[in-house]
Amino acid sequence: MRAVLRIAPFRRLWFALSFSSLGDWLGFLALTSLAATITEGYAARAYAVGGVLILRLLPALFFGPIAGAVADRFDRRMTMVIVDVARFGLFVSIPLVRNLQWLLAATFLIECLTLFWQPAKDATVPNLVPKERLEAANQLSLFTTYGSAPVAALLFSLLTVVSRLLGIAFPFFRANPIDLALGINALTFLVSAITIFALREIPRREATPHISQPSVIKTIIEGWRFMGRTRLVRGLIIGIIGAFAAGGAVIGVGRVYVDTLGGGDAAWGLLFGAVFTGLACGMLLGPRLLRDFSRSRLFGLAIVSAGITLALIGLLPNLEITLFLSFCLGAFAGIAWVIGYTLIGLEVDDSLRGRTFGFIYVMVRIALLGATSVAPFLAGLMGAHRIQITDQFALRLDGTSFVLLLAALLAALVGLAAYHHMDDRRGIPLWRDLLAAARGEPYVPVEETILPGVLIAVEGGEGAGKTTQARALAVWLRDQGYDVVTTQEPGATRVGMRLRAILLDMSHKGLSPRAEALLYAADRAEHVDSVIRPALERGAIVITDRFVDSSLAYQGAGRVLPVEEVGRLNRWATAGLLPDLTILIDVPANVGLSRFASPADRLESEPPEFHERVRRGFRMLADADPERYVVIDGTLPTEEIAQRIQDRVRPILPDPVPTGAEDTTSTMPAVRLDGPGGGNPRRTPPTQRMQAQRTPTRRTR
Repeated sequence: MRAVLRIAPFRRLWFALSFSSLGDWLGFLALTSLAATITEGYAARAYAVGGVLILRLLPALFFGPIAGAVADRFDRRMTMVIVDVARFGLFVSIPLVRNLQWLLAATFLIECLTLFWQPAKDATVPNLVPKERLEAANQLSLFTTYGSAPVAALLFSLLTVVSRLLGIAFPFFRANPIDLALGINALTFLVSAITIFALREIPRREATPHISQPSVIKTIIEGWRFMGRTRLVRGLIIGIIGAFAAGGAVIGVGRVYVDTLGGGDAAWGLLFGAVFTGLACGMLLGPRLLRDFSRSRLFGLAIVSAGITLALIGLLPNLEITLFLSFCLGAFAGIAWVIGYTLIGLEVDDSLRGRTFGFIYVMVRIALLGATSVAPFLAGLMGAHRIQITDQFALRLDGTSFVLLLAALLAALVGLAAYHHMDDRRGIPLWRDLLAAARGEPYVPVEETILPGVLIAVEGGEGAGKTTQARALAVWLRDQGYDVVTTQEPGATRVGMRLRAILLDMSHKGLSPRAEALLYAADRAEHVDSVIRPALERGAIVITDRFVDSSLAYQGAGRVLPVEEVGRLNRWATAGLLPDLTILIDVPANVGLSRFASPADRLESEPPEFHERVRRGFRMLADADPERYVVIDGTLPTEEIAQRIQDRVRPILPDPVPTGAEDTTSTMPAVRLDGPGGGNPRRTPPTQRMQAQRTPTRRTR
């Protein structure tokens, strides 16, 4: 959010949006109050307020598509300025004329003008922020639009109190208590107009010379055709319209439903506040919880979740539970709404963006108006019923519950339809995708490459005797007729030799831990591609003195770097390759260091505390994956260590012994090679082993 607000053009547009949204909500409250004030009689007041509400919805049915076309064809900046100035003038005129007919007419005109302002603003935002910041910009815009509602309510209440106080000294305010609110409301649009007029960064849209522009009707038809044939946009429209239709049904029966739960006006206010609070939280926080999850999938999933929540509200007649579920309902709706805005901004071309937003506004208003009108009649037709299940338990099923369940079904169906249309990761199980996103790692399935060789890594701290035992194991295997390749890290390649000089040279004592981890990963990437992988492909047994686990122990535990980051880096460097067997020769740090007459390199010269952390890191890795590890006491005699290693290696060797490289390819046990982010069921990622999150499953050799 802070990064988006540092973009000066967007910050000024957001400032104008804040005033315009505040004016919209303040105008809604002021106009409904004025309508009730200038009429007499209960029925007349009800009709006047109802007329204001209807006239705020009807204009979208007639002018919504035209407003979208205007945003695509004309200068959006000047469109917003003209609309704000016109709204300022209309709000000023209402208290001057002061009759119900003009109030209703002005309400209709103000709402018509708002329809032109909104798509022009929405289509402008993607031109002012980079694509990677668009979701945050939309979150901020939508939060401001809906979050200004309670601010406007508080401001309206304060202005009415101030007006009453002024009425003590000035009879005008006593006779016209709403005029102060209307005046402040008009000023918000004037401030917005001035701010946008000064915003020169908004791209100017002009007709192309010598090219005839299509008619407005033709432009609208082209936009509708585009939305009909574009799968993603079609899924967005289905989801948004269906979600708002379900929301309209809730609005239509919500007040009556609260009464059935034993609540009243206060409970209705709490319920309304819970939905809007959840909406704001969903817009601001929802997409941040699953950063690596597909936005197209999350859109449909959020609507389905809203449907499930709505069904629970209808089935659990408890006010406290309903308040909590209403918050969740608003949160899911907020997630879907901000993602829908973002996807339209990213996927729809600038020349069609205004018509897309305009079309959505029209359909949303139609869905809201229709559902809000039909839902109470359905609830009334259904009536109230009580089904006795047992002597102590009865199921209450009345019209409001029926409508809520119907709305829940509608939301779930449109959510599934949107998911089907917009799924951009077909073939990837949803639950795997969700779990990977929850861990902060995108799930990237990679086809496994079968390598016929065997990879054995020998690990341990300084002075453990790894090199001696690796050579002894290689001699023993060659004596039995195996094709054996011995290698080491770092320095097994030409590039690796240069990296080894940097990593172990005492002159580079001040090398930062992160740079050290990156250099080891670079050496390992070259090592795998140049030495290990070619040997495995021909069926050889590869014995490497150190591999990935050394980085997890030295740079992760020893240097106290985040182990998951080190693991992710090395999994990418090795393309997911892990040893079939890791031999850990374990010796106390002081014992291993005492075997050197003097420190030979940069790592050996580290203090004993560093080496103790390294040892603990290795032991944690071994404890988390006992099937792949064999831990051998490094203080035993050399011959006994070698014998124990042979006993552990023998079960994984092929039988019979291959007679040549060609035969080796067909008889050697397979080593699987996974790509970065892939999920090999036999190999557990290093970070998961270090954290002991789960026990890996291995194939039987």
